[in-house]
Amino acid sequence: MTGDLLVFDLDGTLVDSQRDLTEAVNATRAWMGLGPLPAEDVSRYVGNGAPVLVQRALPDAGEEDWSRGLKYFLDYYRDHMLDSTRLYPGVREALDELHGAGIPLAVLTNKPIRFSLQMLERLKLALHFFRVYGGNSFPEKKPDPAGLNALIAESGAARERTIMVGDSAVDVQTARNAGTLSCGVRWGFQPETFVASPPDFLIDDMRELIGKTR
Repeated sequence: MTGDLLVFDLDGTLVDSQRDLTEAVNATRAWMGLGPLPAEDVSRYVGNGAPVLVQRALPDAGEEDWSRGLKYFLDYYRDHMLDSTRLYPGVREALDELHGAGIPLAVLTNKPIRFSLQMLERLKLALHFFRVYGGNSFPEKKPDPAGLNALIAESGAARERTIMVGDSAVDVQTARNAGTLSCGVRWGFQPETFVASPPDFLIDDMRELIGKTR
């Protein structure tokens, strides 16, 4: 399989942000007088954007409490999103080589766009991507194909040679909805969801993508 355009999910795919997301969720729950959730539960809640994450973490909250909790979560996470978050092994090396080879790279995440841009900038990866789209860049989030369709149009890549890379069924479904290839990573937050939504291929290390382009 070859790719003219590689589009990456962010959390669980490029970055291991589990600890910082868990701590932000549990800080929010503590602020609302609730006990902490285990990291495994928080990981299962990630992938559909911050509002859904907070809604899942506060299942009994009414609309007003949910809105207050979401604001607290976003404020807390803004200040702590890189306390522990790191790139997964092999990610920087893979992106360096792919970018150096002139392969168009982009990020399509359901994370709020301002956080996504700040994170990539502070991790010194922003210049690797010709475009970054977040969860509030379009009216609908992944698995809606609007973001992926926009990236294909902007890059001029062939749809059948575009690869969406991610760690969950959300990314596979996004690729299917846009008519592109999907690559699942065996690390991340929700690789178990590939059982029900299998990607076109799986990788154990991001550097495996180098041989799948051009």
